[in-house]
Amino acid sequence: MTTDIDAKLIEEGRKLFAGDWKFVWASPSIETLPPMAGMEVAFAGRSNVGKSSLINALTGRNALARTSHTPGRTQELIFFDGPDNSGLRLVDMPGYGYASAPKTQVASWTKLIHQFLQGRATLARVYVLIDARHGVKEVDQDVLKTLDKSAVSYQVVLTKADQVKKAELEKNLEQTTTALAKHPAAFPEILVTSSRSGTGMAELRAAMVRLLHERAG
Repeated sequence: MTTDIDAKLIEEGRKLFAGDWKFVWASPSIETLPPMAGMEVAFAGRSNVGKSSLINALTGRNALARTSHTPGRTQELIFFDGPDNSGLRLVDMPGYGYASAPKTQVASWTKLIHQFLQGRATLARVYVLIDARHGVKEVDQDVLKTLDKSAVSYQVVLTKADQVKKAELEKNLEQTTTALAKHPAAFPEILVTSSRSGTGMAELRAAMVRLLHERAG
């Protein structure tokens, strides 16, 4: 039965993300956020962890989210709307941690991230992206602590899994699981993905469809 439900969710996710996705809004500050509508899912992670690449892979579009080899290019909260009546909106958050920008600017992005996480009623889940090659770093812990305090459910997604040998991936997955045990608000299951190979994309899409169903119910 579970397999049937999973297969159904995966197919729904495929159809949803094969639809028309478009950029709708960019917010450099908490005062400029778009009106709340539908269900929002946000992607957080260190600079250069692959947030934009993941959004492009999810939606099957090469240039929906702007990717860059320069960490810290996303300096605002970027909103993407799904097909009409889907009720789903994706939010690409500024990368935290290292960025080739003045410290004051990095501090203002960090403040924006923390404010957004704590005061957005339409935000259903935050996917915290962790580089599969490195596991959880100290800078990730700060964001996980903020999420623990906020009322938002969050789940860790390992990125760039195709760039890690199997044994190392398993070791980093175990390390990440151990680190998350200290964060009771975290969703227990960790998703392993690769934007390049497509690994984990169907499962991530299905997870968002499940959230939509839960909100509707």
